Amino acid sequence: KGKFMNELLKLDNQLCFKIYASHRKITREYKPLLDKLNLTYPQYLVMLVLWEKSPITVKELGERLYLDSGTISPLIKTLETKGFIKKIRDKEDERIVYINLTSEGNSLKELAVSVPKMMTEKGLVNYEEYTILMKILNKLMS
Repeated sequence: KGKFMNELLKLDNQLCFKIYASHRKITREYKPLLDKLNLTYPQYLVMLVLWEKSPITVKELGERLYLDSGTISPLIKTLETKGFIKKIRDKEDERIVYINLTSEGNSLKELAVSVPKMMTEKGLVNYEEYTILMKILNKLMS
């Protein structure tokens, strides 16, 4: 029983640690590519959502990224300062704020399209592994 408990409590046997450490490694791999776009990884995630759908409400954006308003607000503010997005208040309900891409934000999409390809070329996983990982991660998130 004691040996089994020791195995359960080993760091390398923790799924949460493996996901956390993998996330950190992947984020490090993205950094030089995103530096060229003047984006951090969290800002890149915001832009990915906006390139799919813009305008979008702050609430929808937070839900899409699994982020609360306290985390999403500074990202929005920084991207607005960089000129990639603009906030627009709903005319009928001022509590609703839309995020819209600027022309600069739209133009950035053309540069960003190379990022996934360059990440693939790093060879972290092959296509089959990628497909399996995506299925498992989607299951974890559901």
